[in-house]
Amino acid sequence: MSGEVEELPSSKLGTKEYWDSAYDTELSNYAIDGDIGEIWFGEESLERVISWMLESNLVDTHSVIIDVGCGNGAFLLYLAAEGFTNLYGIDYSQKAIELAQAIATKKKVDIKYEQVDLVTGDDGGNTWTRKYDVCHDKGTYDAISLCPEDPQSKRLSYIKSVFHLTKDSGLFVITSCNWTCDELIEHFSDYFFKEHIIPTPTFMFGGKVGSQLSCIVFRKLLK
Repeated sequence: MSGEVEELPSSKLGTKEYWDSAYDTELSNYAIDGDIGEIWFGEESLERVISWMLESNLVDTHSVIIDVGCGNGAFLLYLAAEGFTNLYGIDYSQKAIELAQAIATKKKVDIKYEQVDLVTGDDGGNTWTRKYDVCHDKGTYDAISLCPEDPQSKRLSYIKSVFHLTKDSGLFVITSCNWTCDELIEHFSDYFFKEHIIPTPTFMFGGKVGSQLSCIVFRKLLK
């Protein structure tokens, strides 16, 4: 990751305490009314990536896929509904894992979940011994970037962890609301190269066109 990166302002969204509390609330709500909770960036953000997977010849329903920072597991549930069978989810919040497991069990879908912290390397199982055809991130890199304490080193640890989890020449798909495509390409350039940019909705302001989200498919560099 070459060049100097201007860090984002810190936020409570960058703390584990915030997400533990949020998913504890969502877990309680799910037990009461069956509401799986918020889908970050909206359902269309999930559908956009899954449509690309289904239409490309780079991913198929037998591909081994991991959602990093899976939250309630919504992305994996969508994949399961499309016939994908080798699905894994990790999150550093145990409450998120409990919620995702409860939802998957009720819906009778086979998705494997583990509590894993990609920044610290805290692995409760055998996640590090597996390699994945596709690693997916929707908002997790954003949250890490908002960490109040040393976000630069945490981002780098995250990038290295995702590189380690991805099979040789495998894919890493990321959706971000805080970083542009050019910024993401720069951040990940030492470990991944751009395979494809998935188009996202645009807006015009002051005669310039911008995107609300960035969505990139990276391919792992061979080292």
